[in-house]
Amino acid sequence: MRDWLQYIRARLGRAAVAALALVVVLLLATRAAPPGIIELGPQQTVTTTNPKMGVHTRLTDEVEPWKIKRTLEMVREMGAPWIVEYFPWAYREPFPGFFDWSHSDLVIDHANRQGLRVIARLGFVPEWARPADSASSYLPPERFDDFGDYVEAFANRYGDRVAAVIIWNEPNLALEWGFQPIDPEGYTELLRLAYRRVQESNHPELAVLGGALAPTLAPPGSDQALDDLIYLQRMLDAGAGEVMDGLAVHAYGWSFPADDPPAPDVINFRRTELVHQLLADNGYGSLPIYITEGGWNDHPRWTRAVKPGQRIQNTIRAYELAASWPWANVAALWAFRYPWPARTYLDYFTFVTPDFQPKPIYFEVQQYSRR
Repeated sequence: MRDWLQYIRARLGRAAVAALALVVVLLLATRAAPPGIIELGPQQTVTTTNPKMGVHTRLTDEVEPWKIKRTLEMVREMGAPWIVEYFPWAYREPFPGFFDWSHSDLVIDHANRQGLRVIARLGFVPEWARPADSASSYLPPERFDDFGDYVEAFANRYGDRVAAVIIWNEPNLALEWGFQPIDPEGYTELLRLAYRRVQESNHPELAVLGGALAPTLAPPGSDQALDDLIYLQRMLDAGAGEVMDGLAVHAYGWSFPADDPPAPDVINFRRTELVHQLLADNGYGSLPIYITEGGWNDHPRWTRAVKPGQRIQNTIRAYELAASWPWANVAALWAFRYPWPARTYLDYFTFVTPDFQPKPIYFEVQQYSRR
């Protein structure tokens, strides 16, 4: 060891030796420190008067186990039996064929112990499965099978512990389709492959959800997006109705009340009714809809926001509407809590602050769930 240190000192100098020594000490200290163990605790159940209530959690980047547990406890205590959570492919399979399930195990185990039903969103392409310098939403067709491997591996591991998987996110936006031309037929091929891989897994009963379409009025020919109703029709024309067990829908109300009537040229919460009608018109009226994002924002200066009291009223009314729709299985609104402040208007979508302070909307929804 002394000869090695003398060699390093001679080549790099005393400062480098000191820095190296500090790194070694920190590594040893980290290795010696036992990891914090957060017990799952006793099995819980959700008490609620509305079994379709849900929220979209944001635990993807939450690294502290106690914060994961506390988030899910607060979801249960609010009276929401459903959560939607994102399980990025790139995080779970950082190298081809090598899966790291540690974080997803933590989230799903704690969610199940709190009595919550999980809808898992799958996407986010690892670097090894796409060209250099491409977007993480870009999946070349020749790599569809690699994504299918992830879907099947996820189903094998969690198919009896999650209620459904969403295949991709908002593919009718160029941002979410790798900045490629909008391609409903190409997305349907990806959905078909994912559906087949779940059918071939150990848990073929796991529900596969298509869509998660962004509500938008973008016309054909736009290089940024495509109207979700037009996109869905093209999906169905390509056979999507036969390769999904339900449709994930995003239902934002923006500045409109929850009861604002639906219209093809308006983005509001009840646009979901038009989506259902489109399914029915194509012979798929029995396919359930899962609202996996949605809600209102109460930022004081954002043009699409509402006042805090209006947000509360709209949110509760949205849960009531979902309960009244026989074709809707869940309404999971965005977003329960962020791991850290966004410091933008996005913070005004949440029910709970990053440091677990409930907002007034949390208590009002909790009261609604106990009526």
